[in-house]
Amino acid sequence: MLIAGIDMGGTNIDGVIIRNGSLHKAVKHQVNHDDVLHSILACLQDLLRDVDEGNLERINLSTTVCTNAIVEDKVSQVGLILQQGPGLQWQFDRMGDYLRYLSGSVDHRGKLVRSIDKEELEQVRQEFSDSPIEAIAVVSKFSPRNPTVEEQVHQLFADAYEHITLGNSISGRLNFPRRVETSYLNAATYKTFNAFADHMRKALSEKQIKAPVYILKADGGTIDLEGAAAKPVETILSGPAASCMGMRALLSPDNSDSCLLDVGGTTTDIFFLVDGVPVFEPQGIEIDRRKTLVRAIYSVSIGLGGDSHVRFVEGDLQIGPERLGNAVAFGGEEITPTDALVYLGAMEGQYPDKSHQALKRVAGQEGIMPGELALTIVAKMCSMIKNRIGDSLRKINSSPVYTIKELLEDRVVKPGSIGIIGGSAKALAPYLEESLSLPVNCPEYFAVANAIGAALAKPTVEINLFADTEREIMSISELGVYEKIDKNFDLAEAKRIALAKTREAGRALGLDEIQSEAEIVEAGSFNMVHGYLGADKNIRVKAQIKPGLLTGDR
Repeated sequence: MLIAGIDMGGTNIDGVIIRNGSLHKAVKHQVNHDDVLHSILACLQDLLRDVDEGNLERINLSTTVCTNAIVEDKVSQVGLILQQGPGLQWQFDRMGDYLRYLSGSVDHRGKLVRSIDKEELEQVRQEFSDSPIEAIAVVSKFSPRNPTVEEQVHQLFADAYEHITLGNSISGRLNFPRRVETSYLNAATYKTFNAFADHMRKALSEKQIKAPVYILKADGGTIDLEGAAAKPVETILSGPAASCMGMRALLSPDNSDSCLLDVGGTTTDIFFLVDGVPVFEPQGIEIDRRKTLVRAIYSVSIGLGGDSHVRFVEGDLQIGPERLGNAVAFGGEEITPTDALVYLGAMEGQYPDKSHQALKRVAGQEGIMPGELALTIVAKMCSMIKNRIGDSLRKINSSPVYTIKELLEDRVVKPGSIGIIGGSAKALAPYLEESLSLPVNCPEYFAVANAIGAALAKPTVEINLFADTEREIMSISELGVYEKIDKNFDLAEAKRIALAKTREAGRALGLDEIQSEAEIVEAGSFNMVHGYLGADKNIRVKAQIKPGLLTGDR
């Protein structure tokens, strides 16, 4: 079995070849943001040299492009159209300058109470046409039970915008605020992710690579490249998911509580293991203070990395969240934590002399010695990570703890060790150990752990089952299943079928019985009442192969 894993970060693009479960080859290249295509091509060329491309079973990708875009506030302008209807009126902020509300409503049963005002909608279209909007998101409160309003808006705007996110396609759950936030982020990251996807397609085509391509999702599962391009919000925290999977594959098995850190160039991602199992976000991740419906391994992304911009503002040392380029030690112009570590002799750089001079210049401007500045930068970075770990633990321990396996009641998470990966992991580890007063473990392949995690993530498949007892039809579009059902069909039967069909799809991917374990992601049933004649049921179930490692999940 030959699998390629590629991790596209904000600073580096890493690649690995996994042969029969073992690391065969690893490469690392800097990302040229002015020529991303060439960066990908250079990585592929180096990675696949002396490898028979025809034997590649698949390519698994992880990427921080969407995460970084959100953290650095470099997302697209979004036209957000909401229909709240009567009842509680939520206030949404940080949605850009193009948030518009529609009158009309659909009730909780999916019944259209009042149609949208077409003149009102046309006015919104006119306003948007004169704006720099790049994508549209439309969310009606009860659209999972009746998507008519969202579909009408889509028809009116389809000829003017490349991408329109419909709230009902994001999730079947009725949490309106989270569906709004998720739909907004999906539209806001569409352009960013699809630019990356286009570069990847061109690079693979140029190298004549025909192996199927999958992207890691935030929960550690996978989605094919085309599916991710249509729903890029699923790839938010793809990079962190790969980090977690990679650390679990590389670090020695441990059934205790621990904290895992991935210190990248742009961000630092934080994870927690409870009894050796990742803490999970079943309701949906929170990123940039936005609560979403994206199920994920629990992680916190900080705008703090090896290449974060270091500067003094009115005498106060600040690090990040912006990344203005590479460290001076690697060809950049602004000093970073990496330059501090190079100055301290903790790691090597391509241009150490330039890095030293840059640090001396800034230190001179502030009236301190360069060695003192380097230590202060590293100490502040460690302190920022320590504080965020503490904040995250307080949040986790304030409610029941979920892992990817179970719900743990009355469980307090208390890490006894730290695992760390990323380009500067080995250099930063002793400083973090002193700051946190905990043992810090850095695995052998710390610099390419994300790519290893991506490669070893087992392929997953997701299916959506819809059943309508009024029409007596059940469908699973992903599998081409369209079957007749009777009036007695219920949610329990829908779940049973969904799990069975998902397991079958997993075995078709070459997974064995254990690896094909399926889980219910979403499930819901509501009655459609017709006067005094009884009620039919509208049933929706989403199931997937449970995420995990090909080498066996701990």
